[in-house]
Amino acid sequence: MAISTTLTTADLSTITAFAGLPADTLAWLIAHGEGRTYAAGETIFEPGAPAEFMTAVVQGGIQFYAVKGAQHDPIFRIDTAQVSGVLPYSRLRIIAGQGVAAGETVLYLLHRDHFPALEQTSPELVQRLVGIMNDRSRDQVRGQERDDKLRALGKLSAGLAHELNNPAAAIARAAQALANRVGAKPALFVELVSHCPSPEAMLALTGLAVPSAEAQPPQSALARADREDELADWLASHNVPNGYHLAPALLEAGVTPAALATVADLLPPAARPAAFAWLEGQLTTMQLVHDVQEAGSRISKLVADVKTYSHMDRASGFEPIDVTAGLESTLNILGFQLRQKNIRVVRDFASGLPSIRGQVSSLNQVWTNLLDNAIDALPAQGGEITIRTQQEGGFVRVFLIDNGTGIPAEVLPHIFEPFFTTKQAGDGSGLGLDIAQQIIRQHNGRLEVHSEPGRTEFCAWLPVAN
Repeated sequence: MAISTTLTTADLSTITAFAGLPADTLAWLIAHGEGRTYAAGETIFEPGAPAEFMTAVVQGGIQFYAVKGAQHDPIFRIDTAQVSGVLPYSRLRIIAGQGVAAGETVLYLLHRDHFPALEQTSPELVQRLVGIMNDRSRDQVRGQERDDKLRALGKLSAGLAHELNNPAAAIARAAQALANRVGAKPALFVELVSHCPSPEAMLALTGLAVPSAEAQPPQSALARADREDELADWLASHNVPNGYHLAPALLEAGVTPAALATVADLLPPAARPAAFAWLEGQLTTMQLVHDVQEAGSRISKLVADVKTYSHMDRASGFEPIDVTAGLESTLNILGFQLRQKNIRVVRDFASGLPSIRGQVSSLNQVWTNLLDNAIDALPAQGGEITIRTQQEGGFVRVFLIDNGTGIPAEVLPHIFEPFFTTKQAGDGSGLGLDIAQQIIRQHNGRLEVHSEPGRTEFCAWLPVAN
């Protein structure tokens, strides 16, 4: 428990921000503030508590932690001679982290209610404190930007792990199946040619070995099973064993009993089992190659999306960019999160949209922040997000709309304020939308929001590239 402590002007003069102040200013601070001593490890600030005091560390230090459930992660530390807490003109209202005494700690505290009088007493000190606050805000914004990028990287990594797993597993399965099929081909070929099929028969057989380019019409599971049974029965009637094993691949490639009958008429009866087994193996091999190509293309697309999203393969300056490509790459990067909550995404992209001049990575950070908020606003299962683009005069307008609960009317005017958040302590810094707004302004645009129950719309105005 904190112990009230009597401080002197000499104690306060050790504080960097107070150094060199006139004696009467230090005396005023002593008269209007208070001293407190905390034991090592004692909690000084609790997350979610009102932010009421300017805090100067006379001795010891304060270690701040981000608290999330039972987890406490160190975020920053205030050491001897430093000033923290609420400063003049600060918008800080709620303490975000937990502050713990690092060793025996002596603090000087001045309640924010005294700031107007302090401004009259010592404009010089107020100017110093405002400078500290500006430096702190700048550092926090930079830190938040880094955290946002790291958080985006974490989501990217988690999403990519799931996104890459499916095509990678498909390639592994296809490679194993290909090895088995290719290994069986020589024996089937030897058995086939041992029956001396005619050149006409071989030509007809190999003609069926190329899958049909026409897409097979969709069928119900029952209808497909009936066709497989029909084909398997035909094979059995022509003394071809394992008909039920061969039928699915033949059917998938569009091979019908009529087509097989044409080849069967040209083959010696003893050659038919090896011929149709070879044909099934060839068609399956072609399908497996196609599967590998599809999976490889999916991986290449994901890598391209990462490069577009992170701007890894370009310079960091402003340049003409395609807004739609950035939105698509961000949606793909966040695809796992969207699918986790079963969120429907509606793409309403204008055709022929002109380029804008900007930084891809910065704008993708904006889209990520806005999409993250929209995902959080939607229920655990379901919901819809609409991404819309359109040109209006010399601007490209990007809309991001969700059908969540909406932003309360009393909260809406404050959402772009730095450090303003409605999330629990440790869940958000209140800088995400402020950073998004700053990035849009750096692009000579503006970011607007309109919200009502069941509909929240963010709109970014970005000037067309000259």
